[in-house]
Amino acid sequence: MSDRMLDRIRQSPVTGQIVRYGVAGGLITLAFAATYWAVATFGGVDPNLALAIVFVVFTGISYLVHGRYSFAGHGGRDRPNVRGARFAVVNVAGFLLNQFWVWWLVKELDGPVWWSTVPIVMVTPWLTFAAHRLWVYR
Repeated sequence: MSDRMLDRIRQSPVTGQIVRYGVAGGLITLAFAATYWAVATFGGVDPNLALAIVFVVFTGISYLVHGRYSFAGHGGRDRPNVRGARFAVVNVAGFLLNQFWVWWLVKELDGPVWWSTVPIVMVTPWLTFAAHRLWVYR
């Protein structure tokens, strides 16, 4: 890559958002996945129910962190009720995708609970990042 292209990447607001989302979202996602795994594995809770319980707790944390840090300075902040509703839609979509991973990998393929944490950590966050950036925090 040329120096000019690297400068453009460094100066792009999207680069900052990806880095902030990667750090904050990565920590939230790892904590979410670890908590889900612990509740399902050591708590003896059905994996799909464990995911639902953990989702409720982490959604509030995620909303505050991503709104104030990950997407700081991106988009308007004048309609918090619309942004909140959109955030909920994106997170519910991510939750449903994660429920699919749990159902398919743990229940259908009879894998251990930790199998489902791989796409929960490696796939879903990229899709929700795109939706948050393009629709929630625009």
